[in-house]
Amino acid sequence: MPLTPLFRPRAIAVVGASTAPEKAGHAMMQALVDFPGPLYPVNPKAAAAGESVLGRPAIARPADADAPVDLAVLVVPPQAVPGALADCGAAGVRAAVVCAGGFAESGEAGADLQEEVASVARAHGIRLLGPNTSGFVDPAGRICANFMPAVRTLEPGSVAVLAQSGGVNLALGFLLQQAGVGLRLGVGLGNAVDVGFADVLDHLAADDGTTAVALHVEGVADGPALMAAVRRVTERKPVVALKVGRSDVGDFAQSHTGALTGSYELTRAALAQSGAVLVDTPGELVDALSVLSRTRLPASADPGVGVITGQAGPGLIIADTLASAGVRMPGLSAASRARLGDLLPPLTYQSNPVDTGRPGPTFPDVVATVAADPQIDVLGVYALDEPGALDPAAALDAAAGRVVFASGGPAEDLAARRADLAARGIALLDAPDRLARGLVALVADARARHARDEEGVAEHVTGSRTLGRTLDEDAAKSLFETFGVRAGVRRVAASHAEAHRALAELSGPAVVKILDAEVLHKSDVGGVHVGVRSAEDLDAALRAIDAVPGAEPRRYLLEEQAPDGVELLVGGLRDPVFGPVVVLGLGGVDVELAGSVATRVAPVTPAAARAMVRALPAPLLTGHRGQPPVDVDALASVITAVGEVLTSYGDVTEIDLNPVRMTAAGPVLLDALVVAQPTKVGTAVAHP
Repeated sequence: MPLTPLFRPRAIAVVGASTAPEKAGHAMMQALVDFPGPLYPVNPKAAAAGESVLGRPAIARPADADAPVDLAVLVVPPQAVPGALADCGAAGVRAAVVCAGGFAESGEAGADLQEEVASVARAHGIRLLGPNTSGFVDPAGRICANFMPAVRTLEPGSVAVLAQSGGVNLALGFLLQQAGVGLRLGVGLGNAVDVGFADVLDHLAADDGTTAVALHVEGVADGPALMAAVRRVTERKPVVALKVGRSDVGDFAQSHTGALTGSYELTRAALAQSGAVLVDTPGELVDALSVLSRTRLPASADPGVGVITGQAGPGLIIADTLASAGVRMPGLSAASRARLGDLLPPLTYQSNPVDTGRPGPTFPDVVATVAADPQIDVLGVYALDEPGALDPAAALDAAAGRVVFASGGPAEDLAARRADLAARGIALLDAPDRLARGLVALVADARARHARDEEGVAEHVTGSRTLGRTLDEDAAKSLFETFGVRAGVRRVAASHAEAHRALAELSGPAVVKILDAEVLHKSDVGGVHVGVRSAEDLDAALRAIDAVPGAEPRRYLLEEQAPDGVELLVGGLRDPVFGPVVVLGLGGVDVELAGSVATRVAPVTPAAARAMVRALPAPLLTGHRGQPPVDVDALASVITAVGEVLTSYGDVTEIDLNPVRMTAAGPVLLDALVVAQPTKVGTAVAHP
């Protein structure tokens, strides 16, 4: 059901309105006093006494309103919410905001009460925001369904805020106001028993008055739905996302793959995969939205940024920040440099950045010259607000739509400049570092859309096949061989005698391992022996393996030793929120210490897999310390195979291919673990 009754109501009822100034029901009436439509205070006692609240006659129940009520704001204790909501449903109310706390966030009893509220809302077809929410604010529509009176002062604009926290919703609204960016709609989701991320994002995607969206995420209930909704929005307008909870690694620390992802990193990766621009702080979010709400570049793999500065020091800060963020600042063409030589004093820097020395009469021509350079996709311009030295609107007009401006000066002067530039679609920030962060966001948005277009979007699926058991190394390798991944020549032995016969059948030195699905870290317990050539070497290895605690009878895996090469991890897990996830990172025994990984929610398209490979450190790709270079396509095929196993077998919870050695002949799977949930009695099992 559309959210129009919630965010664009024709009439509002405040259930629990009060004549007492100290009561929450009175504060909500004050907050909504500017609403241009019918506003009904609902209070049976006040109605019986013929009282009014802020000049509006009280009514006993929503059904007594003399106009159809679209939205009810419930300001009653939590235990009274189900009954009040049922009364609203009987009166034909189509949307409700429940600000009260004391629901699922408070414990088991609160969770039961919350489910009752959700059930009542469903039964009456009511779209419900909350409970435990700050409500929402629509400055243009003069709707302030919020207890904080100061929110009524927020100026209308085109940026929407969708926050899981009501406090963050309000904080971002005020930060945007201070930055000279108005608010289109500010929504606090609260416990989100009905209206959630996807619902509001779809509403904003269809809203022509929204040019950019701020997204604050604490936790996610339905990962695929969030990703799909972000994709739908970013096809039309940018989304800037702030995910909190950096230190939370969830329950996944038990596995290599989980320790490398964690809910924080995984959620950020999923948002980026969907096209969102990621930021780390509210300040960065405001800087990004200040720019993206007025300027958006075409999708591009690597946009070129030009920087013009009227003062060298601020220009250096901008250039340094851009370079640190991996933003490309190409050199200007010979023709551009020649033209700049005619326009600027000879001692100024005239490549990129361009230092004008001080804004002068030629500044507009400098801007036009750099903007016209074929390598430049967007301009960042900085100049202090010197009276009479520069008219920014006139100087930047030729580059409107492709330029971001920053300046320093008295607040009242910058406010006037900001309004003048906004009319031309040009963002104004008040510091060089803020300009740089805005440019980084512009580039990130263009890159994200290009990557999504290139990689394609694979729909979330859950496989119908099952393995039924955790696979030991040999079975796991056999499974991946059916998906085209190469493993070494190997033999399985159940006795010392079989191990000796197996060694005789293998070429060159062998690796001898314990074969036991329960032993996850074989090297740590003496379960891996390399360079085994002779019978004596083999006997020593077998004795060491026999001493490892574990299941009996003992089984051994003998494998031809692979050539040298870079060792990588290709892993996968089934996340409870996002479903199948694939990761790529540095491998070997110290995998957890190797730093960040590339992450994708599966299925992973071949183009997306190649992008994951290219995210590896450049020295590894080209050949590190005499090692062979990484075959991008071959490694990408291993990544897609992990995604295919996860999406084909619905009971697989974890995959750990560590290491995958990148030899001159391509990737070789040296070790493998596939963890599956035990099969229930009577369940069909598809064996690899």
